[in-house]
Amino acid sequence: MTTNGPSVLVTGASGMIGSAAIREISKRYTAIGFDRDGNPHPPPMAECVCVDFTSSESLRAGFERVRYAYGDRLASVIHLAAYYDFSGEPSPKYEEITVRGTERLLKELRTFQVEQFLFSSTMLVHAPGEPGLAINEDSPMDPKWDYPKSKVETEKLIMAQRGDMPVVLFRIAGVYDDECHSIPLAHQIQRIYERKLISRVFPGNSSHGQAFVHLDDVVSAIAAAIDRRTELSGVTVALIGEPETLSYDEIQHTLGRLIHDEEWETQEIPKSVAKAGAWIQDQVPGEEPFIKPWMIDVADNHYQLDISRASQVLGWGPRRSLRKTLPMIVELLKADPAKWYRTNKLEAPAQMPVPTR
Repeated sequence: MTTNGPSVLVTGASGMIGSAAIREISKRYTAIGFDRDGNPHPPPMAECVCVDFTSSESLRAGFERVRYAYGDRLASVIHLAAYYDFSGEPSPKYEEITVRGTERLLKELRTFQVEQFLFSSTMLVHAPGEPGLAINEDSPMDPKWDYPKSKVETEKLIMAQRGDMPVVLFRIAGVYDDECHSIPLAHQIQRIYERKLISRVFPGNSSHGQAFVHLDDVVSAIAAAIDRRTELSGVTVALIGEPETLSYDEIQHTLGRLIHDEEWETQEIPKSVAKAGAWIQDQVPGEEPFIKPWMIDVADNHYQLDISRASQVLGWGPRRSLRKTLPMIVELLKADPAKWYRTNKLEAPAQMPVPTR
């Protein structure tokens, strides 16, 4: 295995962020991946060690391999591995993988010299705000469902068990890329593309929205943190996202124009009506609906981010924006709808619509 500078360990190496991070990190560092799915990265880009985060024995064996091949010094550990389920159903895997998996990881790292531990959290650990009032790292915490709740618990665990290891906590906005790869955004695009009735209604205040961040910018933030690791002592918390939050209504109108060349009017409806409709739709045999009753309570939660801390401590700022990327996403959809649906793991209709070009 060819080495390329100090060693950096990336957990969740086969995931969307993990794969992109390894491609960038391997340009200047020796990248090592931990993932349950084996080796998705061709050497010499990275060695990916097969590891199960629910097993102390598996993690121990993984670190034995790391020590043998790369030594006991790690410039950074980028911890991305976690459980995520958009169904909203309670799952013991949040505790088993995200929380206790991190605890097992920290235990093994005590026998290594670790210059930095970076944990990928989420902006959703914070209480939602209001348009015009940006959330910062000191804003109140109030996670609304199991995924961000597991991130809060893991943040607390890291703080309690880090010892003197420098820690970076990235609270990341909704990640997307040029092909979309954002579950809620892809479904919003699908609803409009297929002209579904549900695309014309929204349960709550459609002037609210959620912050996003392009995958390239997440990776550049991770790289900046590694490069500046000697400057980041103690605990550094940073929100990683775009400073502009597009409202749900603006995204609807933008997609309507891009896909069908028409204004896409969206009617606000009471949450009680939307919940009843979601429940009924969930009972109908056939394709499982994306929108679940639990989503309706958080549909208009507003997240607008103050990213000044990331700018100050990392010299980082997003170079991409959702506003400028939406036309590219829609163009790829129009160019090859079947491929776009497959890429975003969506069930294609029997007859694909023919949008205005």
